[in-house]
Amino acid sequence: MSADAAAPRAANPAAPPAAGQGAGVSAWRGPLLFAVMAAMLIAVGAFQSWNVALSILCLCLISAVMALGVNMAWGYAGLLNIGTMGFAAVGGVAAVLAAQPPVPEAWAAGGPGLLGAALALAATVAAVTLMRRRLARGPARGVLTAVVVVAGYAATRRFFDPAVDAIESVDSATTGYLGGLGLPIAFGWLLGGVMAAGAAWLIGRVALGLRSDYFAIATLGISEIVLAIVKNEDWLARGVKNVTGLPRPAIVPYEVQLQESADFVARAEALGIDPAEASGIAVKLLYALLFAIVLGILLWLAERALASPWGRMMRAIRDNEAAAEAMGKDVTRRHRQTFVLGCAVVGIAGAMLVTYDGQLTPTSYNPLRFTFLIWVMVIVGGSGNNWGSVLGGFLIWFVWIQAEPAGLWLMSVLSAPLPEGSWLAGHLRDGAPHMRMVFMGAILLIVMRFAPRGLIPERPR
Repeated sequence: MSADAAAPRAANPAAPPAAGQGAGVSAWRGPLLFAVMAAMLIAVGAFQSWNVALSILCLCLISAVMALGVNMAWGYAGLLNIGTMGFAAVGGVAAVLAAQPPVPEAWAAGGPGLLGAALALAATVAAVTLMRRRLARGPARGVLTAVVVVAGYAATRRFFDPAVDAIESVDSATTGYLGGLGLPIAFGWLLGGVMAAGAAWLIGRVALGLRSDYFAIATLGISEIVLAIVKNEDWLARGVKNVTGLPRPAIVPYEVQLQESADFVARAEALGIDPAEASGIAVKLLYALLFAIVLGILLWLAERALASPWGRMMRAIRDNEAAAEAMGKDVTRRHRQTFVLGCAVVGIAGAMLVTYDGQLTPTSYNPLRFTFLIWVMVIVGGSGNNWGSVLGGFLIWFVWIQAEPAGLWLMSVLSAPLPEGSWLAGHLRDGAPHMRMVFMGAILLIVMRFAPRGLIPERPR
């Protein structure tokens, strides 16, 4: 290579490698890592159970969708959103509202009251908006606004409280809520994205514009408010009583249906597989196919957006807000766009998770635990790279699931030389379940040390 060609690389060591200078290694890194991930899943199927491997695969696909949504906010725009579980819960509630059949008795008992509460609330908002537009700033406007808000709140509660009591008293052991629209569960995935996007828009109107650390605290607090509503408002989705028996997508049968099919049983026996095990494998394969289709569509759209002028603008805002604002870009508006898109994807993932579980369990949404996991997925995979976030979703969830059996095996090996009844042996075995956090911390430290930009770092564009 000539001296003139080598000069730019010497002057800027951080510049992307030229052709033939490591570009091939970078091009093959992603496919190689995904191949290793696939081999790990196949190993679980071969040495443990194919049902276990496919269950992990389904949850890895959902985790990848959720990590992709977080990456849109953080990797594209640098927004530190710690309210991930709140938007996932909104998606789960959307799946219930879309797919569960309506409860006519509950609608008859409390529907008119809820309609009156909604009208009172809408009238209050309209009155406050009109008043603040028409009146000049001053003490009078503030006092009148407070009076209208208090009066509107009282009127809303006058209709709302009796309606909620009436709804929750309708066969509270099995229903006690309004139910849903009775639509196919797939509509719940779309509704989950729409509802999460709407919630993100409202939150963005209030919280965006704050400094990054304050914004992170605000999203965490709002997430806790959302989860508190989901847990305590039984009329909406039964609260902590849980909603069970959610319908499956049309193409996913129930295991019992397959086991009662003579044709399916004959095929399973011809392959030397127990029909009960084969039915579980078939169901999980169909779920994995659906989730993979959704992930593929979202990933394709995310890649198109990232390569578009809009994507270049978002990265410019992320890297230097002051310079982008000086060029005439509305930074707050663009942040709101990205925040809404990312939360919509998280809402879709939340609806998919509830669909796969077949139930909505509000107490399972632990913000400090699972938000940490999603962020580790994005950081380990490669912030700003959509493929890296997908890889991180697969890897971290796989390790999270397999850490406990791996910890039990490791502790049994370490305690084998110790005498029977040794307190140290018992202590080691008792500590096996806590190996999850040890493995998570070790992976994060190793990746940050040897690949600080993630396993598949953001590509220079």
